[in-house]
Amino acid sequence: MPGDAPHTPGRLFVVSTPIGNLEDITLRALRVLREADLIAAEDTRHTRKLLAHFDIHTPLTGFYQHRQFRQAPELVSRMLDGANLALVTDAGTPGISDPGAVLVRLAIEAGLQATPVPGPAAAIALLSVSGLDSHAFVFEGFLPIKPGRKRRVLEGLAREKRTLIFYESPHRLAKTLALMLEVLGDRPAAVGRELTKVFEEITRGTLSAAYERYRDKTIKGELTIAVAGFAGAPRAEFADEAPPDDTPDDDACEPGASVDDEDPVSGQPDPPPSPAAR
Repeated sequence: MPGDAPHTPGRLFVVSTPIGNLEDITLRALRVLREADLIAAEDTRHTRKLLAHFDIHTPLTGFYQHRQFRQAPELVSRMLDGANLALVTDAGTPGISDPGAVLVRLAIEAGLQATPVPGPAAAIALLSVSGLDSHAFVFEGFLPIKPGRKRRVLEGLAREKRTLIFYESPHRLAKTLALMLEVLGDRPAAVGRELTKVFEEITRGTLSAAYERYRDKTIKGELTIAVAGFAGAPRAEFADEAPPDDTPDDDACEPGASVDDEDPVSGQPDPPPSPAAR
């Protein structure tokens, strides 16, 4: 109608969430999650626990990996109608080895503003304490599951001089380390498990030493692997900061953790989720 205020579209906020330790969430992330009209989550059950912990009651909708191509246009339509949308995944940054890139691309193509709300990242966390060259690095995320494709990717990286960073699942770790050793040769490396959690484990040394440590060990939780580039840093003695082998393990959704683990700073368990959590 004449005289009505012009329509203002909403915005997309790409919000990073903790990879294990809830104290790593930023004040800005908490504000955005509270003020958004809607939160789109990789797993609503997981995100409800995070929101309950911080007493956030913003409406929540799922944005699942296998349905993102169908759901993304619907969410873009809501933002074009004026809704501000916060996108989160189970841990870390949406779109980085997680759902999110499709929605960001469609939002940009629709003329919407996509705003990053940065925070924890397992790749950067491990690199910062790996002892490897951090001046330049290559982030590969998860390698292909099929052995042939995985080998070809590693062969393509064999002469890469920058530090290499990967994510891996616990049940594939030993085979992946063995293949890295075969294709890349024995190099300085670091493996991070349960990063930022109570039972955080960081092992440093060489690929061969890492393989020997994990070849027959049953572990839980996603892992992050950093490997020196071709002709990289001098080899270091294999050092292990892990707790005793009899410490309990927890499953993790991402290279990091679930939100209901003990706090690595206080050593106290996080409060239980609200009845709506799961």
